[in-house]
Amino acid sequence: MEISEFVFIRHSLHKTQRGLAQLLGTSLKAIHSYEQGWRTIPAAVERQILFLYWCRKVGLKHQKPCWSLVKCPLERRRQCPAWEFKAGQFCWFISGTICGGQVCDNWRQKMKICRQCPVLQSILPDLPNGEAPHDPEA
Repeated sequence: MEISEFVFIRHSLHKTQRGLAQLLGTSLKAIHSYEQGWRTIPAAVERQILFLYWCRKVGLKHQKPCWSLVKCPLERRRQCPAWEFKAGQFCWFISGTICGGQVCDNWRQKMKICRQCPVLQSILPDLPNGEAPHDPEA
């Protein structure tokens, strides 16, 4: 996850750095470090902030499941955890999904595929030239 995307989502959630730290169960120093680029944003934090953003943006609105959007064959669906747990609206959150016909080895590889998928693309922010505005309340 890019720093600008992280900051943009924090702003979209209407959270200060301190508020986001509390929400994610991490330290204020960790949030500072992610936003300054001193530390890489861990997969667990990326996953959690994307989920919170999804809840804010999509919430209970009706969204087609992934297998409908990408026209996933029935044989593949039956092997996929998103289908098994009826979680096609947030398949990007679940490890072990069979996206593009294969299970990814790790979170970074999965997110690379998911960022090209219409399911995750429907919630990702459109960032203006990579940088979100500075938060004076941070």
